[in-house]
Amino acid sequence: MRVLVTGGAGFIGSHYVRQAVSGAYPALADAEVVVLDKLTYAGNPVNLAPVADDPRFRFVQGDICDGALVSELMTGVDLVVHFAAESHVDRSILGSADFVLTNVLGTQTLLQAALGAGVGKFVHVSTDEVYGSIAEGSWSEDRVLEPNSPYSASKASSDLLARAFHRTHGLPVCVTRCSNNYGPYQFPEKVIPLFVTNLLDGAKVPLYGDGLNVRDWLHVDDHCRGIQLVADGGRAGEIYNIGGGTELTNRELTERLLAALGAGWDRVEQVPDRLGHDRRYSVDITKISTELGYRAEVPFDEGLADTVRWYRENRSWWEPLKERAALVGK
Repeated sequence: MRVLVTGGAGFIGSHYVRQAVSGAYPALADAEVVVLDKLTYAGNPVNLAPVADDPRFRFVQGDICDGALVSELMTGVDLVVHFAAESHVDRSILGSADFVLTNVLGTQTLLQAALGAGVGKFVHVSTDEVYGSIAEGSWSEDRVLEPNSPYSASKASSDLLARAFHRTHGLPVCVTRCSNNYGPYQFPEKVIPLFVTNLLDGAKVPLYGDGLNVRDWLHVDDHCRGIQLVADGGRAGEIYNIGGGTELTNRELTERLLAALGAGWDRVEQVPDRLGHDRRYSVDITKISTELGYRAEVPFDEGLADTVRWYRENRSWWEPLKERAALVGK
């Protein structure tokens, strides 16, 4: 069996690859895992170092918009897991062209190549942000898409392309939509690693607006396990929400991070709210739980403590990244 993982040097993709190659997913026990990653600012080959010498692992640096390369790599592939994306909302507000190019055209290039190669399953990894904002209750998979940022609009567009390739061509595509991920190896522009690393350095942390925006938090290990459940048994043409079950306001999250790092509120800087900032996200995971047996297994307090510990112990990983970029939080 051959698996093509796009964006496999990024935060979520590299976790999936490390788990797959190390034997965490029985269906992939003997699979060859090929990673295609452009190695933009958020892609880091160090993330794959634990499995780099495994004979079943192969890394290819390249762009998912490169049709010739994608078609070449797609030959003989049984499963595609598509993580590759521009994903930071603030960057999309500053400039959306790269988001449209990678997330929309890149996805179309992959889908077309997968169709031509007769791929057995294509899992398109998306986000709950495509639904927009919800004041009460939780989104089910049939919710109308109402994205509010250029990033989420580009992801919604790619979701619709995936659906169209299934409906038009019969390509066996599944779409997953996850809530906010956290865990080790997350690029320090997102809120948890940004706040943790800033606090470790004695710097302040930026809290948007009134801090009452609500997010559901999902450990990366639970997310990747959910993705593999969809790869193994998800019905073609279907969408599956994957959530963690811990909803917190950004203010509540900040309080927990301050406590974990032994810091006070004097380290928090209130900043103007993000443009078009969605108030609340919440996904209904009934479908993936009922059909595929998914449940979140990492308790948030435990996962957060482990994540803080990882960043405390791995300065050599994140310090060079923060030195190379002016970073803002999600």
